[in-house]
Amino acid sequence: MIIKNFEIDKFNNSSSNLHLIYGVNEGIKQDLINNIYLKNYEGDILKYDEHEVLNNIDEFVSNLLTKSLFENKKIIIISRATDKLYTLINDLLGREIVETKIIIKSSSLEKKSKLRNLFEKESQLICTPVYEDDVRALNNVIQNFLKVNSFSLSQEIKNILIERSKGDRINLKNELSKLKNLSLSKSKLSIDDVNKLSNLAENYSVFELSDNYLAKNSKKVSNILNENNYSSEDCILIIRTILNKCKRLLKIRNEIDNNMSIDQVISSFKPPIFWKEKDIVKKQAQSWSTNEVKEIIFKINDLETLVKKNASNSILFVSNFVSNY
Repeated sequence: MIIKNFEIDKFNNSSSNLHLIYGVNEGIKQDLINNIYLKNYEGDILKYDEHEVLNNIDEFVSNLLTKSLFENKKIIIISRATDKLYTLINDLLGREIVETKIIIKSSSLEKKSKLRNLFEKESQLICTPVYEDDVRALNNVIQNFLKVNSFSLSQEIKNILIERSKGDRINLKNELSKLKNLSLSKSKLSIDDVNKLSNLAENYSVFELSDNYLAKNSKKVSNILNENNYSSEDCILIIRTILNKCKRLLKIRNEIDNNMSIDQVISSFKPPIFWKEKDIVKKQAQSWSTNEVKEIIFKINDLETLVKKNASNSILFVSNFVSNY
């Protein structure tokens, strides 16, 4: 059963214990989990990656179906899910999951995905796709933040924050939090305040690095790497951002291979491509063949494994990767 991210009443009225949230928008995923499941919640919260569940699947299922006298309610969050979870979820259908909610987070899932189809078709399950934020959604994030925190910003400042957020509400909320702290000692905030406080004003974002890598803008990639001091955590974010954008690029290339023009594919693409991204996405589609994009995806998966095993050298590995095509 599909429930869209803004249909709050449907979430509240659902008795489902299994919820799949898939798509590129990590900010909406976190908002959904916080507002629907974790708000005023006092039970246990357990977090796993998919491979941790699959490597201990018998114990995982046993814990779901039994409950001791001393056990609290549980929320289980499984991240980086793929179709490998299909068999487990299908097996859990019809069984009584004892006082446990299972939230499954995944990146983009294709229409033919077995996991996505299962959650969409079964009335006992909830499926929520989350797409990139547009200007309207980001503006709503600002308005809600200002209302809750009781301070105001000029429309010009709002526009600057939306522009710099690069379609990511997590970036936007980080910048709003900084301005909120400054507002405690300054009654009226100016554009200069935004420029001084905002990391996004002086540093290139992870999104800009990934976009320029895929557009083969080697000079700009070099400038971005030189201007930023990335941490090992940033490196993981860079890898996953490039991976998500590669998966979108692969879909675009497949459509082009089916005799559609680049402009037609970009204009009709779902979820819609943010209008300010269209030029660079077009350049990306012109820069790579379909097989080359597939090869990048395999290399990125290997790179992530390497970075996780060698965190101290993660910046070197990522820098070498994005500097060589």
